[in-house]
Amino acid sequence: MSNSENTTSEVDAEADDAEAPATETDAQSEPVGTSEANDAGAAEPVDAAGAGEAAAAEADDEEEEEASPFDENVMPDDEADLLIPVEDYLSAGVHIGTQQKTQDMERFIHRVRDDGLYVLDVSQTDGRIRTAASFLSGYDPEQVLVTSSRQYGRFPAEKFADAIGARARTGRFIPGTLTNPQYEGYIEPDVLVVTDPIGDAQAVKEAITVGIPVIAMCDSNNQVSNVDLVVPTNNKGRRALSVVYWLLANETLDRRGAEPTYALDDFEADI
Repeated sequence: MSNSENTTSEVDAEADDAEAPATETDAQSEPVGTSEANDAGAAEPVDAAGAGEAAAAEADDEEEEEASPFDENVMPDDEADLLIPVEDYLSAGVHIGTQQKTQDMERFIHRVRDDGLYVLDVSQTDGRIRTAASFLSGYDPEQVLVTSSRQYGRFPAEKFADAIGARARTGRFIPGTLTNPQYEGYIEPDVLVVTDPIGDAQAVKEAITVGIPVIAMCDSNNQVSNVDLVVPTNNKGRRALSVVYWLLANETLDRRGAEPTYALDDFEADI
C-alpha cells in the first residue's frame, strides 16, 4: 500500500474490499499450465521494440477472437446490471486472464477454463470502473496522471487523458518524473492511473514515494500490494484496454456532470 494509506484505504472500502492488502509473501504467483499462452488476447512485450509488437499484433487479435466466445460464463449473476451488455465485454476479451494467478487477484477471478486461462469476473470489472470514476471525479482533471508502457494501452490511455482533461505519460516512464524537481519533465499529480503495475512499475514506485493513490488495471497475474484501487481486466489486449479506458472516461465525465460524448471507436487505435 502506498504512503497515502490513510486517505486511500477508503477507496477500496467503497468497492467492498474488506480484505487487508496482501504482502509480497502472500501474493506469490500460482502457475497453472505453461507460460506460452498466458497472455491470451495480446502477448506483446511490456516495452519491446515496435517491430516485435507490430509482428505480433495480428496474431494476438486473432487469439482474442478465438478466446472470447459469446457464451462464456464470466460472472456469478447472469442478470447483473452492467454499463454495457456482457457480450460487448466478451467480444473485447476483457474477461480473459492469464494462466497464472496471484492470491491478490484470486477474489476477482470467476473460474478457470479447461485451457488453464483464468476468467475474470466481469461484474467486478464493471463495478470497479464505476468506483474508479467516482474517485477520479473528485480530483482536479489536470492533477490526474495516466501512464502506459504497454503498446496496446498507449493510445487509449492518451485518449482517456484527453477526454477527462488529465495528463498522460506513455511509453517509457522517465525515472524522476514524480520525484526529481530538477528534471525538466517533473510533475506533481494528485492521483496515478496505470495500465499494468508490472509494466508501469517505475511510475507506481514513484507514486508510493510521493504518497499519491494508485488506480491500476490488473490482470490475474498481478500483485496489488502497492495499488489502492484495482480494476480487474485483461490489461494486455488491445480491444480490452480500449473498452475499459472508454468506459472509465465516460463514467468520470458523467460523475462530473458533463455529457459523455465519446464512442468506443474513439479509443481504438488503427492497427
